[in-house]
Amino acid sequence: WQKRWMNSEYKPDLGKFKLAAGKFYGDAVRDKGLQTSENSKFYAISSRFKPFSNKGKTLVIQYTVKHEQKIDCGGGYVKIFSSNLDQKNLSGDSHYYIMFGPDICGSETKKVHVILNYKNKPHPIKKPIRCKVDGYTHLYTLIIRPDQTYEVKIDNEMVASGNLEDDLDFLPPRKINDPTVRKPTDWDDRIQIDDPNDIKPEDWDEPEYIMDTSAEQPEDWDDAVNGEWHYPMVKNPLYRGEWKPRQIDNPNYRGVWPHPQIDNPNYLPDFSIYSYENISIIGLDIWQVRAGTIFDNFLITDDEVYAEDFGDETWGETKGPEKEMNIKQTEEEQERERVTEEKYFEQRFKKKLERKKESGNDRAVRNTVKKEEL
Repeated sequence: WQKRWMNSEYKPDLGKFKLAAGKFYGDAVRDKGLQTSENSKFYAISSRFKPFSNKGKTLVIQYTVKHEQKIDCGGGYVKIFSSNLDQKNLSGDSHYYIMFGPDICGSETKKVHVILNYKNKPHPIKKPIRCKVDGYTHLYTLIIRPDQTYEVKIDNEMVASGNLEDDLDFLPPRKINDPTVRKPTDWDDRIQIDDPNDIKPEDWDEPEYIMDTSAEQPEDWDDAVNGEWHYPMVKNPLYRGEWKPRQIDNPNYRGVWPHPQIDNPNYLPDFSIYSYENISIIGLDIWQVRAGTIFDNFLITDDEVYAEDFGDETWGETKGPEKEMNIKQTEEEQERERVTEEKYFEQRFKKKLERKKESGNDRAVRNTVKKEEL
């Protein structure tokens, strides 16, 4: 694999990949993949293949990701590049065609990226797609078709699909609001209004802070040093804040005004936004706080059926045994912890008995001495 994959040299302290199946797996040999091995590192590695264009063809990008370390913050996505990429200087600034795959950071970010480059600008998908976070190997598939539709699959099941033009902001909108039309001045779109019959109580206005007249000047207060003494200000328990009338349903509410739309004069259809020339490199350009992710079973093809079968023959055959091995390891670890805990409490119990025995002997000796003295 070292011959097929080239490490970037754009930074001297980039993280290192190693070939490993991880701590648990379905097959010790088949499940070996590229694993991140150092915490809090950037990683950059890529592999080159014969250039091709997906013009007029379906493009399928597929691979497996295993976050066995239960990653808390880090990328698990791949990038597709053109043939002119300088692999030794691969970095986050390198121009890419497609970025696809899971990204996790804290409790907020647990998503699948789908970012396509169009006219030298990256365009992310507008639909939220949640990724898997359970620590097992999962199969990620992106399908881009010549009819400009796309599909995202996780574990060979569709999780998102649509039209590229609709779900990514490649082009200006087909329709825009008619700039010559204005909302009527008598159009009321307020859902609620102030109740005209609600009147502020006379005793409402109380200051927020009042003087604490129960306070006394400290005996050591020196006006020359501290200035003239004043009663301290305290929160007024009668303060009720700014008065606002209660809200009622607006009887004149007419809903949201439907702005008339017209064809956008700046819109021009482009039926080639799905296609790329000289597709030639797949790369991993990621950051990981806690290392241990394994990437495997990379596949780029124009055959959706073949990709699905390939996923079933690789990930599909080892996912069950992988889970069984992990469950067995977890049970064994829990048993070891239980035995260790039992030994710990057993030792504490023995020491407690020994201390009670020693203290009992001491009392017996003291009682004998007292009798002799008497």
